[in-house]
Amino acid sequence: MSRAAQQPMLQRTLTRAWTRRGLLAWMLWPLALLFGALAALRRQLYRVGWLKRRRVNALVIVVGNVVAGGAGKTPLVIALVRHLQVGGIHVGVVSRGYGRRARDCRQVLADSLISDVGDEPALIQRVTSAPVFVAARRFDAAQALLARYPATQVIVCDDGLQHLSLQRDLEICVFDARGTGNGFLLPAGPLREPWPRAVDLVLHTGAQPAFAGFTAHRTLARHALRANGSPIELSTLARPGGKPLLALAAIAKPEDFFAMLRAQGLQLARTLALPDHHDFKSWSGREYEDYTLLCTEKDAVKLWPVQPTALAVPLIFTPEPAFMAKLDRLLAARLHPTLSSPHGHTTS
Repeated sequence: MSRAAQQPMLQRTLTRAWTRRGLLAWMLWPLALLFGALAALRRQLYRVGWLKRRRVNALVIVVGNVVAGGAGKTPLVIALVRHLQVGGIHVGVVSRGYGRRARDCRQVLADSLISDVGDEPALIQRVTSAPVFVAARRFDAAQALLARYPATQVIVCDDGLQHLSLQRDLEICVFDARGTGNGFLLPAGPLREPWPRAVDLVLHTGAQPAFAGFTAHRTLARHALRANGSPIELSTLARPGGKPLLALAAIAKPEDFFAMLRAQGLQLARTLALPDHHDFKSWSGREYEDYTLLCTEKDAVKLWPVQPTALAVPLIFTPEPAFMAKLDRLLAARLHPTLSSPHGHTTS
């Protein structure tokens, strides 16, 4: 078996183990104790000042999670950016750009190669038009963003809850339906650090929150987008006589995307679940020519260059109004302008 095939199998095994405190979880528990001790030492070194936190000349909001894997951070970043833009706030985004091959600090532009900037930063830039910078160190990305856009008032950090070198003003922790899993630290469980821990806001993206916090509603738009940006109604794809539908997703939980497509009344002839952040370098669409191909917007930024006929279905991600109201109160104490809350946020 190839190394590429072994990695998803290992991930599936660990994911199953992380749902309960079974034999494998307990076997890995000593390693989790070591991981926790090292993480606690690192936090203490920052607390006493032996490791330095650096501040930038803007308010920094970190959107992250304490559970390994995707939880809905990027949709929330997009929702926050649009919310701030509606409120007249100059906002930018920084990220490490997971999976990118370049290690330099650079701005994400409309024509940037995904392999150089990462799929999630490219998506954020495409759907919000906000300035987005990526770097190995988020502080470097934030400094570069402010040098290029000095009027920026708020910087949203996509991920980075455990990256303490960048001083932050607000922390938002995102959970999906897994909650905290079995409650163990890595590798015995999914936790990157002990929970509970102090944060400013907690947002649940799953249908059934595991504990107290705000919630968000996720659904798909009623249209898909072609590579040129023009929309096509999903209802037209559901009519008899058209090509059969093939849905693919290279995200943390592909089945969620497939289920939301079916909830829109679409009959999927085939589904294709790929590893999260799949780069589509070896993609050959010839075997799928007889299908109408549907994908997520995150996949589309990588798929369109090699499969321009693919259709991207936008995700509509709407945090509950109380979440945005509390965010506004927290920001008002620091920025003072009155922010208006739009009713919904879509990545279309």
